[in-house]
Amino acid sequence: AWYEYRAIFLNEKRERQGLEFFREHRETLARAEGEFGVPAEVIVAIIGVETYYGRVAGSYRVIDALSTLAFDYPRRSEFFTRELKHYLILTRDQAFDPLDMTGSYAGAMGSGQFMPSSYREYAIDFDGDEVIDIWNNPVDAIGSVANYFKRHGWREGETVVLAADAGPDVPADLFISGRTGLKPERTLAEFSEAGIVPRQEADPQAVATAMKFELEEGYEYWLGLHNFYVITRYNHSAMYAMSVYQLSQRIAAGIAE
Repeated sequence: AWYEYRAIFLNEKRERQGLEFFREHRETLARAEGEFGVPAEVIVAIIGVETYYGRVAGSYRVIDALSTLAFDYPRRSEFFTRELKHYLILTRDQAFDPLDMTGSYAGAMGSGQFMPSSYREYAIDFDGDEVIDIWNNPVDAIGSVANYFKRHGWREGETVVLAADAGPDVPADLFISGRTGLKPERTLAEFSEAGIVPRQEADPQAVATAMKFELEEGYEYWLGLHNFYVITRYNHSAMYAMSVYQLSQRIAAGIAE
C-alpha cells in the first residue's frame, strides 16, 4: 500500500542525507540542471531512492549476478545474457576489472543503479577525466542521471504531477493498475468530465494518467503529466515515481530554507 511504501523513502534520514548531498555537490548539480534541464532536486532524489546517495549500491559481484541470471534463470535468460554481454564490453572499454565491480543482486550498478545496457547508453563522463565511473565518482553519477532523464524526454520547467479530487463513481479502469497504463493518453479535460478534477489550474488539453493511492484511511488522487511518466522510465512504478517526486520536493524545500 502507498502509505507503507512511501515510508521507506520519505523519511527524515533520507531527506537529511539528501540535503547534505545537495550542498556537497551544489555546483555539479547546477551544471547538470543547466545542461540537461532536469531539476537538481530530482537528480538528488533518484540517487537517494536508489542507493542512499551512493552509500548502499550493492555488494554482489556484477559478473556473478549477471552470469547466474543469464544461465540459471530461464524466464529472463535472454535479457540477462544481453546485459552480461553489455557488462563485459563496458568493463573492457572503461578498463575496469570485470571481476571487481559490485552492484545489486540483479546487476544494477553505481549510485544511479544502471543496468549495463543503460550504462553504455546513458552514463557520461561529466568531469572530463575520460573515464565514466558511476561507482565512485558522484560527478559522473549526477551527469548520468540527468542525461538519462533528458534522453527519455524530460521537459524543462513543466509540472510533474497534480493533486486531484475524485468522485465516488469514477470508473476503476481510469486509474493506473500496477505497472500498466503509465503512459499519459487522456486529457485533463477528459478526466475532469469523468470526475477526477485537478486541484490547480492546468492546460485542459494536457495528457495525464490518473492514480489512486491507498492511505491508512481512504485514498489520495493524483494526475501524472509527461514528466511524471519520464520518472517511471527509471522504474516502471507509479509509487516509485511519486516517492522520487515527493522526496525531491522535500529536498528543494530544505535547500530553500
